[in-house]
Amino acid sequence: MAAAESCFKIILGSSSMARQRILAEMGYEFTIMTADIDEKSIRKEKPEDLVTALAEAKANAIMARLQHTDILENVACPTLVITADTVVVYKGTIREKPCNEDEAREFIKGYSGGHAAVVGSVLVTNLDSGASKGGWESAEVYFHDIPNEVIDSLVKIH
Repeated sequence: MAAAESCFKIILGSSSMARQRILAEMGYEFTIMTADIDEKSIRKEKPEDLVTALAEAKANAIMARLQHTDILENVACPTLVITADTVVVYKGTIREKPCNEDEAREFIKGYSGGHAAVVGSVLVTNLDSGASKGGWESAEVYFHDIPNEVIDSLVKIH
């Protein structure tokens, strides 16, 4: 069955342009709803545990918020909530989203000519049944030297 023929509603629990682009390129229509959680209050030692816990917390926050709205009324199809999180592990330290441009620049300069691991999770929750399935994946990323002009352009994008 093609994506356009499926009968379900998707809520993407993310403001990530990359995640939005992936779903759009796959032909899915979706609503964006961010979780508005304090991600820094959720701490885990292992990166795979952290991204999994953050994706779950985002899903729980969105589901709680949906209970107080009429978004799901008159929806004839099941609704899926997709949440995710990604961190970078650099020299044994978990790095989340940079707090500002200076930190972003510092992170990227550190990766120049080196490598880091990217750990990401995705959780899909069916709001009708409450069932959810998710997982995490890790990849090693190796970087060439990154010129300052490229670093500047990357920092300005975000």
